[in-house]
Amino acid sequence: MKFIGMLIMSVTVFIGNSFAEEAQQDAWPMVRGTLSGTGRSAVIMNFPLADEWHQSFEKKAFEATPVIADGKIFIGDLNSTFYALSLHTGEVLWSFDSELGFPSAAAVSLDPHFPLVVVGDAEGIVRAFDINTGAMKWKYVTEGEISGGPTIVNAGAEHHVLIGSQDATLSCLRLSDGGLIWKHELDDQIRCSPTVAVGSVFVAGCDGNLHVIDAATGNETHMFPIDGPSGTTPAAHNGQVFFGTEGGVFYAINVEPPKEIWKTESETNGRSYRSSASISSGLAIVGSRGRCIEAFAIKNGAEQWRQPMRGRVDASPVVIHIDGDDAEAIIVGDSAGRIVALHATSGDLLWEFDAGGDFVGGAAVANGRIVFANGDGTIWCFSQQNRE
Repeated sequence: MKFIGMLIMSVTVFIGNSFAEEAQQDAWPMVRGTLSGTGRSAVIMNFPLADEWHQSFEKKAFEATPVIADGKIFIGDLNSTFYALSLHTGEVLWSFDSELGFPSAAAVSLDPHFPLVVVGDAEGIVRAFDINTGAMKWKYVTEGEISGGPTIVNAGAEHHVLIGSQDATLSCLRLSDGGLIWKHELDDQIRCSPTVAVGSVFVAGCDGNLHVIDAATGNETHMFPIDGPSGTTPAAHNGQVFFGTEGGVFYAINVEPPKEIWKTESETNGRSYRSSASISSGLAIVGSRGRCIEAFAIKNGAEQWRQPMRGRVDASPVVIHIDGDDAEAIIVGDSAGRIVALHATSGDLLWEFDAGGDFVGGAAVANGRIVFANGDGTIWCFSQQNRE
């Protein structure tokens, strides 16, 4: 069984001396945009950005990262409701209510033969909905909260859904009907979204290990001890994976064979990492609970820049291309409600916006728009000020 999903869900671009995967311009189909978790988008934009629309939901709070496909935004709130909204207007197209909320991001299939969006809830139930009507097509039950977003993979003849649970299991399901293909159990909770690269699934676990699991069989091929638990999604790039831990250590680990390339300890107060890293221009860029964004050189872990923020940065940065310039920007929000765009190479501030509330989930980028959802129940959609 051969996994070829990267060709369907993303494009590949030349970055520095190697290649990096990025989400195509019209979709952000999973929490980190791509199977490899690089947090990159092919979207090209310029700054400043304008508030194209925002939609507030009374007595709601969002922690999940939105996902986007087919001109629709998909996101659940922490109380009870999963929404499909128009990317262009914010209008609610359909919704689904559960007994508990949706702390996890969703994942949406880009295959027109399987127009499904898959999401897990705080009760541990995974559901698949028709993206156009909201009709529930199937459900799968785990024994723990779903905190990390699912990953949809094209496995050749069929599509698979990879999803971790706080019951310490990673399940591989058929996208078509939710049937279980395999299940792999860890020693502690899974809070991250599974990363897929070179035929393997990478999970940074709360058991203090990086797990490397064969994507076809579910058998664990390697386990690499790390300093403590992690709920962040690894970013896979150029044969290595990059991620931080609750202990405030950021790792670069070689994929085959797994071995530590470098690690660096946070020098900021708060120390821990709950943000997943993005890859840009030879840098791994990540938010810190020490109220800053940090950029480390991929080759040796040297800190290249650090940008202070007003609040903790639990949200994961997203990389976009800058219009008219051979450069990239990162977009991220913090717990104080501040959204910034920074030059990826220098860390210089390009644009900022005070949205209020707090941001735990990262941005979704598609069709020239950047979408955030925050803790006060507001969904924000930004676009270029000179957008026609």
